[in-house]
Amino acid sequence: MIKIDHLAVSYGQGDSLIRVVNDVSFEVAKGETFGLVGESGCGKSTVLGALAGRNRQWTGSILIDGETIGQKRSISQLAKQQMVFQDPFGSIHPRHTIGRTLLEPLEIHGKDNRQERVEKALKDVGLPLNFRYRFPHQLSGGQRQRVAIARALILEPRILLLDEPTSALDVSIQAEILNLLKDLRDREKLTYILVSHDLAVVAHLCDRVAIMQNGGFVEIATKAQLLAGTVAHPYTRVLMDGSRGYVASRRSVGVTAS
Repeated sequence: MIKIDHLAVSYGQGDSLIRVVNDVSFEVAKGETFGLVGESGCGKSTVLGALAGRNRQWTGSILIDGETIGQKRSISQLAKQQMVFQDPFGSIHPRHTIGRTLLEPLEIHGKDNRQERVEKALKDVGLPLNFRYRFPHQLSGGQRQRVAIARALILEPRILLLDEPTSALDVSIQAEILNLLKDLRDREKLTYILVSHDLAVVAHLCDRVAIMQNGGFVEIATKAQLLAGTVAHPYTRVLMDGSRGYVASRRSVGVTAS
């Protein structure tokens, strides 16, 4: 479904040019969830931005479902993949009702049967139909993220780009959103790329994971390798050790991770 060859992404021009992603290559099969993990600033979200068309200053090759993608995208190309952002409050217009938020992409892409599509999108993410009349401030963080997922799904994309979709949520809600994403992937035969700094989240949802450092991949590990701790690169082991320490520290103060 996705094939990336020698992707490089830069910001700025001339003497101020900064290379953020350097020579990244990977493939994602249909129905697979591929993870990007690493410390802040390593280039994870920048890779997603290039895939989504948000960043046009890149070189290399991007193929989506066999179609070559350029820096400028057509409407049909944009509809094939949709993005879910980290902050479910900041990514939803605060003065628009949920119904208005879900209608907007349908209007932009000229879709028909809009009210039926809105109702289906709400049902797909487990929200009551009367939520269409509510505003974002009337919803919890988990409910807002469900709306963000519904907005991404309403154009019937084949790919979801997930940028830290649970990191802004309470621990008790994170598992609900992850299970929702897993159910949607299996039911709709979706392909995911998931950016996260949390290896526990990655191991729950991803089939394979690319570990990023300083704009490049140091290792691509399988879910089995992560669970067994049989990764090859020292930096991957550092991330795993850090994740274990974080979970242990939470438990020591009485917080249980889902």
